[in-house]
Amino acid sequence: MFCSMRAPKANSVPGRSLLALTVILMTSSGAYAQKTGRKKPAAKPESVQTQNDKELTQLRDSYIKATKDYKASLEKLLALYQASAHKAEDRVSQSKKLLADGLISQREVDQTERALADAELKVTETQTQIAGADTQIAQVLIEIEGDKQIAKLGRVPKGGLIKTSSFIRFNGAGSWVLAQAGKIESFFQQTFKRPLPIAVFGQGAIHNQWHLDHRNAMDLSLNPDGPEGQALIEFLRRNGIPFSAFRGAIPGVATGPHIHIGMPSHRY
Repeated sequence: MFCSMRAPKANSVPGRSLLALTVILMTSSGAYAQKTGRKKPAAKPESVQTQNDKELTQLRDSYIKATKDYKASLEKLLALYQASAHKAEDRVSQSKKLLADGLISQREVDQTERALADAELKVTETQTQIAGADTQIAQVLIEIEGDKQIAKLGRVPKGGLIKTSSFIRFNGAGSWVLAQAGKIESFFQQTFKRPLPIAVFGQGAIHNQWHLDHRNAMDLSLNPDGPEGQALIEFLRRNGIPFSAFRGAIPGVATGPHIHIGMPSHRY
């Protein structure tokens, strides 16, 4: 024998009680939601500053990745150049033995020695590029951060000067071309009796990697707060030559205080 369970009718006492309880609960929950403001607040739009910070972070990450890729390609190239240099050394040794036996001329020995010198030069240049990659990325990132700060301060007029705790920007009083670099080199050589410490002259491979237009600029490995940096900055201002001097570094990447001569580099 089976018993069936039926829902109470609406006009029965249990049915009326259940209906009344449901109405009370719905009414009270609606009133409570209004009092407590359970509606999800609308998302606030990001501030301009937040967007700028995100852009800067993306640029930093992009440049750091590009530099790591650049260094990795240089290291592969270095291995090839080193292998070529070792082969060139062996050829020099063999040619000297053949010369001693009277089988070849001195001219042929000289040719193998020149080939060795060329191979060793390629090794040295590549090693220099690898060593300078971290410093160069620090320089570019510092310049980007400096440009962000300048954007907050406003446009620098022609001949204008801006100083902050991390950089100095001078927009120059006239036109500037990289061909004028000899004038700066002569001043530095005569004043400090040593060559101008040029880290990057014109467009470098790393600028191509980052899509930066550095064709009409050069970077100097000089601390702007040191005596040499101070003297050079004064010379540049007297002659109306544009420059950006950076005191800071990029934590976790490299140290990069330097002086950038020319107008700021821009992405292309």
